[in-house]
Amino acid sequence: QVKLVESGGGLVQPGGSLRLSCTASGIAFNYYDMAWYRQAPGKQRELVASISPRYKLNYGDAVKGRFTISRENAKNTVFLEMNSLKPEDTAAYYCNAVRLVYNANYWGQGTQVTVSS
Repeated sequence: QVKLVESGGGLVQPGGSLRLSCTASGIAFNYYDMAWYRQAPGKQRELVASISPRYKLNYGDAVKGRFTISRENAKNTVFLEMNSLKPEDTAAYYCNAVRLVYNANYWGQGTQVTVSS
């Protein structure tokens, strides 16, 4: 059974920082493209950042220079370091694991990030 479990969300003031974690089980983590998406109320889900098995990075324009994605294969975990948070970063953040060769695509349950004073 595949599980992606996110943690680290919460309430933070504008300008603050949070670190999200997503730990996977039931997949060969090393071979998966891992990503973070977010979805705010009334908006479409959007890509925040992704990291390939070979550590190729990709960021959404809204978070470039503020967020950093990383992975620790030994712990089957992907991280999202979020700095200089803005109210518009408020959303549910979802972990995603994809392995195209097997048409595999898995999602976590999401963790809420709220940026407010």
